[in-house]
Amino acid sequence: EAIERTSTEERRIRDTILSSMREGVLLVDRDGRCIFANDALITHLGGPPASLDELFPTEIRRAARRAGYTGAPNAVEVETGVPSRWLRASSQPIDDGGSVLVVVRDVTEARRLDAVRRDFVANASHELKTPAASIRAAAETLLNGALEDPPAALRFTEQLQRDAMRLSRIVSDLLDLSRLEGGSDLVEHVRLDVIVADEVERLGDRASEVGVAIELQADGVPSVPGSARDLALLVRNLIDNAVRYTPPGGRVDVSVSAEDGKVILEVRDTGMGIPQRDLPRVFERFYRVDRARSRETGGTGLGLAIVRHVAENHGGEVTVQSELSAGSTFAVRLPVADPPRGVAP
Repeated sequence: EAIERTSTEERRIRDTILSSMREGVLLVDRDGRCIFANDALITHLGGPPASLDELFPTEIRRAARRAGYTGAPNAVEVETGVPSRWLRASSQPIDDGGSVLVVVRDVTEARRLDAVRRDFVANASHELKTPAASIRAAAETLLNGALEDPPAALRFTEQLQRDAMRLSRIVSDLLDLSRLEGGSDLVEHVRLDVIVADEVERLGDRASEVGVAIELQADGVPSVPGSARDLALLVRNLIDNAVRYTPPGGRVDVSVSAEDGKVILEVRDTGMGIPQRDLPRVFERFYRVDRARSRETGGTGLGLAIVRHVAENHGGEVTVQSELSAGSTFAVRLPVADPPRGVAP
C-alpha cells in the first residue's frame, strides 16, 4: 500500500510538472499508444489523441518509434496544418520498455524570423554591392588615364561622390533600423508639432530645388511620450519620401492635429501614387514600388520601415492611403502623454 501511494504521488508530481510546461508534451509506449498528453499539447491539437498515429505527421511518428526501439534520442522538424505551421519534435527514451517522451515546440515564428533575416542580409548585400561596384569602376577609370582628361575626371569624381554618399545613407539607415528594433526610450514629453516644423524647415530647400512645395499646418497639440530623436527620424523620413515621389510642380501637405487622445501626423503628397497591390508591403525593408526612381532620387528602401518601427515603439501606428496618379497620404497616430500628477487633463 505504501509503495502504491508512493507510485501514485510520483505520477501526480510528474503530471503536474509536465502539465505546467509551455511546450506540448506527449508520453507514449513502445507501440505508440498515448500514456499522457499535457494541456499545452491538447490545446495545440484540439483534443487528446488516442494514439501517436492520430497525432503527428509520418516523420515525427517514425522518429518517436525509432527512439523507442533504438534507445537513442532524436529530433525532427516538419511542416503541417492549415495554415502552415512548423513543429519541432524531440523524442527522448525514458525507460528500457520503449516508452518515449515527445516534446513538441511550435517553431513557425522562429523559422519566419530566420527567413526575414536571410532576406534582409541578401537585400542589404545587394544594396551595398551596387554603389560599391560603381565606386570601384569609377576609381579604376580615373587610374587608367581619365585623370588626364579634366572633363572626364570631373564626371567620374562626381560619380564617386554620389555613390559614396549613397553608401553612407544606406549604412546610416541600417544602423538606425538596427537600433530601433531594440525599442525606443520613451522618457521625454515631446511636442510633435515643434519637431515637424523643424523638419519642414530642414527639408524645405531640397524640396524647392526639385520644384516641390511643402505646406505645413500644425496646431498646438499635446505632448507625446517618447524619444525626440526617433520621432524626428520618423517625420524626416515621411516628408523625404513624399518629396522624392512627387514630380516638379507638386505639393506635400503636412499637418499635425489632436483627436480622441491621439496626436495625428499626416503627410499628403500629389505624387505618383502606389498601386493597391503594393500597399501592404510598403513598410517592409528594402521594398520599393519603383526601384529605378528610388535609386535615381537617392532612396535607400529603408525609410518607411524606420517610420513603422518608430511608430510602433511609441505605442502608435502608421497607415497609408493612395491612388495612382493622385498621390498618397501617410498618417501616424500616437498616444498623448499623461498629464503630470496634480495637473488636470
